[in-house]
Amino acid sequence: MAEDQRLPRYRVLTGPDDDTFCWRVSEALDLGYALHGAPSLTFNGDRVIVAQALIRNEG
Repeated sequence: MAEDQRLPRYRVLTGPDDDTFCWRVSEALDLGYALHGAPSLTFNGDRVIVAQALIRNEG
């Protein structure tokens, strides 16, 4: 079984709204994921936290 076939079809990435988060989303897109809906943002009193759902079509 190829490594990418063991990846979940759905995942949510969360973290501070920074370059590292953007790279994590970019890496998921490179693995075949697609953005699912708009990102969600919140402020934790210190910084902006973002969440992005992703889905991966099999086949």
